[in-house]
Amino acid sequence: MKIKPFFYDVTLRDGNQALKKPWNLEQKEKVFKTLLDIEVHGIEVGFASASEMDFNACSHLASIAPDKVSISSLSRANLKEIEISWQAIQKAKCPRIHIVYPVSKFAIENILQIPYKEVLKNAINAISYAKKISNGKASIQFSGEHFGDSRENVEFVINLFQEVVKAGADVVNLPNTVERYRPFEFVEMVRLVVKSLPQSVVSVHTHNDLGMATATTVESFFAGAVQLETALNGLGERAGNTNFFEVACALQNCGVDVDLNFSSFYRSAKLVSELSGIPIPEKAPIIGEDVFSHRSGIHQDGVAKTIHQSKNAYGAFNPDMIGRAEGHQISFTSQSGRKAVQYILKEMGISVSEGEAKMLQPIFKQFSEKSGGELNQEEIMEAYYFLKNEPKTLG
Repeated sequence: MKIKPFFYDVTLRDGNQALKKPWNLEQKEKVFKTLLDIEVHGIEVGFASASEMDFNACSHLASIAPDKVSISSLSRANLKEIEISWQAIQKAKCPRIHIVYPVSKFAIENILQIPYKEVLKNAINAISYAKKISNGKASIQFSGEHFGDSRENVEFVINLFQEVVKAGADVVNLPNTVERYRPFEFVEMVRLVVKSLPQSVVSVHTHNDLGMATATTVESFFAGAVQLETALNGLGERAGNTNFFEVACALQNCGVDVDLNFSSFYRSAKLVSELSGIPIPEKAPIIGEDVFSHRSGIHQDGVAKTIHQSKNAYGAFNPDMIGRAEGHQISFTSQSGRKAVQYILKEMGISVSEGEAKMLQPIFKQFSEKSGGELNQEEIMEAYYFLKNEPKTLG
């Protein structure tokens, strides 16, 4: 039986807390509804104890959540915060209390500044309390903050995870809170935890400080981490969290059964960009405006020859899979070849032979160099009729 990844989205919590202007309730509900449209499996709706506004948002979103979507609020291993989280999300059909607590040697010694045995005691008490106040109605997730830094005390950390599972944790989440090392090192630690917790759901939450969060998350899935914490457009603290769209498409390409509504991806990315005020770079994988554009002659030839096939010569997947109706774009610059001439003119309703395209190519290049870049439709028509020595017409 193939294992499906469980996508747990943190856009409304980790993404929101990193914004210069955090979202209000109306904006949060828009993001929440787009997450439901994408059909993610779980949503962290906020940090209920952070503010009254966040509490109210968590409570409202929990109350309108559908039956099968897991809904959580984050809290530290603080009994009052745990209680507030439960109060906020208890109306959800599938509530989850998420508790985060530092576990690395560096964090314990420099942030908590308490003995190891007290760290273990606090983690167990927090999980036990969450189980008690929810009366077994909520699933419980424990996140070992700074897990990615715990190479020096990994045996202690694994023992702590085993103890919180005994206390009632259903999910153990492994954050790469600050990305410092190559993915291989983190993934090897994930393997150790998966092996040590054979009956538990293991999750990963990776940040993108060195630009490798997607690779780390994808490889962690193949190492046994079933739950993947991601954010739309990669929103999150500092350089952001793992980008949801990248992970979903990468796993899909690898033959994994990814149970999501891919057709809503692109419009969801655009909405989140608009609401967050953070533009999508035009070269951003999957969702960038320019990532399905082809300007090199060699690439254009391959794209044109395979454009109607399920696998394109120069595309990781077909754009329509993620709701990009414009498809592959072939445009003309001084770097383009005669195949681009044929393809572009055909799209404009003009059929030319290979020989005509060969004659047109240098004319098009002259026009491109003169204009200083990519030719628009009017310039292409002008170049075409310049060679034909006919009046130009558009449409």
